[in-house]
Amino acid sequence: MRAARLIRMVLLLQTRASMTAAELARELEVSERTVARDAQALSEAGIPVYADRGRAGGYRLIGGYRTRLTGLARSEAEALFLSGVPGALRDMGLQDTASAARLKVSAALLPSVGDASRSAAQRFHLDAPAWFSEPPVPGLLPALAEAVWDDRPVLARYRRGTAEVERSLEPYGLVLKAGVWYLCARVADAEVFRVYRIDRFTAVDPGPERFRRDDGFDLPAFWAERAAEFARSVLRSEITVRLSPEGVRQLPYALGPVSAEEGIGTSGAPDERGWVTLTLPVESEEVARMQLRGLGPEVEVLAPAALRELCARDAAGAAALYRSWTT
Repeated sequence: MRAARLIRMVLLLQTRASMTAAELARELEVSERTVARDAQALSEAGIPVYADRGRAGGYRLIGGYRTRLTGLARSEAEALFLSGVPGALRDMGLQDTASAARLKVSAALLPSVGDASRSAAQRFHLDAPAWFSEPPVPGLLPALAEAVWDDRPVLARYRRGTAEVERSLEPYGLVLKAGVWYLCARVADAEVFRVYRIDRFTAVDPGPERFRRDDGFDLPAFWAERAAEFARSVLRSEITVRLSPEGVRQLPYALGPVSAEEGIGTSGAPDERGWVTLTLPVESEEVARMQLRGLGPEVEVLAPAALRELCARDAAGAAALYRSWTT
């Protein structure tokens, strides 16, 4: 433990001209007294750590000293490629591994570009969850992430409806979609790939042996295909509407891109006002009723008659409410 901390201290000093005791203590998560003892130990071991005394003092390496202890472990190299998603790293329990990897890379760079990682981090940041939505991190995510990295099969239990199901899975990859974590895995006894919501897992027991990955499996392509299939699978009903040009522009935001794209493909020529008639696939009439409210006067429901009647009633109720405010 101390040896790893001493190496990290040298790497920190190698990437920066000077660091105060307080800065080192914060980075190393120790006390300033421990920093002083570690600096003394490094000096006695022949590492030229020099302590500048005084109020503006700190620690630095002298004589252009550079260590060669910068080789990346495999886990560090893999985590380094996820450094642009700090929240995901934290959720999977890989934050410390990625931090060590970034530090080693920074230490190996020339001084003129040594601050590249900090510079990039201050200019680009990915915040995956949607606004006003912070889903809790699934408790079993770190265990599944470790199994994914190590290619370890797992015996998993998860909720399906009101029941619990047990499956032997080969975890291939993790996906973070709108703040929700998913596992893409091959079912061991069925040889098929499926997607599972990680917050529905109730138990995960990793196996001792590694499974052999299918080299032809492409996680981004697999997820894109399944996501498109899911988006289309929930669109089980159809409605017919008239839309203004503004309604057409807002349609993807109100009903979603899949429904909008398929519906716009059915539209005929615009009328003299620029309005178009089209057929939209929707999840249900009740869901469509709520979604169409966002389009207000830019949409008219033509069919089915029951949905048209409900939307007309909603519009009449809104009009009466606003009239009461103006009279």
